[in-house]
Amino acid sequence: MSFQRELELLVKSSCSFIYIMTHEEDRLENIVVEISLNDISQSIYFWDFIEGYKSKNALTKEAQRNPLQALNFIESFNQNSDAIFILKDFHLFFNDTSIIRKIRNLSSKLELCNHVVIMSGIEVNLPNELKYLIQVLTLPLPNKYEIRLEIQRLLDVLDVKPHKSLIGNLVNICQGLSISQIRQIISKMLVQQYIFDSANLDFIAKEKQKFVKQTSLLEVHKTDVLLEDIGGIDNLKQWLKKRSSSFSDRSINYGLPYPKGLLLVGIQGTGKSISAKAIANEWNLSLLRLDVGRLFAGIVGESESNTRQMIQIAEASAPCVLWIDEIDKAFNRNLNASDSGTNNRVLATLLTWLSEKTTAVFVVATANNINELPTEVMRKGRFDEIFFLNLPNLYERKKIFQVHLQKLRPDTWHRYNIDYLAKYSRLFSGAEIQQVIMEAMYTAFHEKREFTSLDLLNAIDNIVPLAFTDSDNIRQLQELASLGKFRIASKFNTY
Repeated sequence: MSFQRELELLVKSSCSFIYIMTHEEDRLENIVVEISLNDISQSIYFWDFIEGYKSKNALTKEAQRNPLQALNFIESFNQNSDAIFILKDFHLFFNDTSIIRKIRNLSSKLELCNHVVIMSGIEVNLPNELKYLIQVLTLPLPNKYEIRLEIQRLLDVLDVKPHKSLIGNLVNICQGLSISQIRQIISKMLVQQYIFDSANLDFIAKEKQKFVKQTSLLEVHKTDVLLEDIGGIDNLKQWLKKRSSSFSDRSINYGLPYPKGLLLVGIQGTGKSISAKAIANEWNLSLLRLDVGRLFAGIVGESESNTRQMIQIAEASAPCVLWIDEIDKAFNRNLNASDSGTNNRVLATLLTWLSEKTTAVFVVATANNINELPTEVMRKGRFDEIFFLNLPNLYERKKIFQVHLQKLRPDTWHRYNIDYLAKYSRLFSGAEIQQVIMEAMYTAFHEKREFTSLDLLNAIDNIVPLAFTDSDNIRQLQELASLGKFRIASKFNTY
């Protein structure tokens, strides 16, 4: 059920108190006005702490800077008249015992008349005395239909007539933004560029990145990495290719649910993060990166609020890939109880969403140390599959050398002795192999010549791989994988 339909049902059923969590006051006002259009006898009054009450275009200034008077105004209102009262930022006054008592007294009066009180705020923190009196809703970010209507309205006002396909692309880019943010981006683009064409879509995408980074815990990433750019992990690639059309209309009509996501565990530098980037690019989806550590805040309740906000933006941006990097660093089973349970509450909110979500958000979580992760994260139903990315085997090391050398020396890469380099770099990760190539190039560049296979071999000798410095943890991960705890991302096991 849409938010507007649910709110309309509550208003028509004369629900006395409704609390709506939102940052978009103007959009909420427009929705309430649209609901009231079906009942011309119903008047709407808006109140905020500075201006007091106003009705449509008339500013009465009653109850300025006095929330208790704002409630008295409702109590003294004509019982025979239909009315909706919107009280903005009213959550700020819930710590006042007189306000709580007044709301409770007012509830019995409102039950006898057709008056509805809508309170709005940016967070839900109802006192226990009011939890059974107030219906709580969350105004979601605008969906594709609402975004298209707003964009079309703006273009009509500005007398701009782009192609329909361009509007569709713009709608997709603007998912996850509020209406006011969309207005600002389009206005800024037209002021700077003066024209509206496909060349400006990159500008809009960059502006969206700024807004999302500024107002949320997510970062929008643009990536050009392909699955072919990753050497090896053939089992993982095959699994992903089977689901490459999972977000299409054909898949929906077939009856397939949206895939939930993947948990990629394994040794550092084996391609977990780059795989998340490649999935988004391969499936032509936007990529949102979450730094889990930023969810946690010092104020009580703010961490849980951050988690809900992150989920709301991710779902509004669907279809998309949500990349949760190093999830084991934030949710560590060995953490003590000094956080007053905040860690557990945030984890519970996140896990509930992972299990129950039906939106087209594909979650890719990465973890280096699986022993630190709570067991409930790995339970079936949170993710579609858990893949283990081991150190690359001989075949994969050869592919990794080939991929990197083809990018750097597309005409001469075949001159390098890749077979011997792959054998010589045993126990090196993909990231370490890339570092080997960089080290060889710096050496040759300093000597003003082209780098050779010998330079690569010398670089291998000079780099100590993680397999030696962190051998115990790597051995534990490999033993767990050998017991069948995870699905192996690679096809071959020969090192």
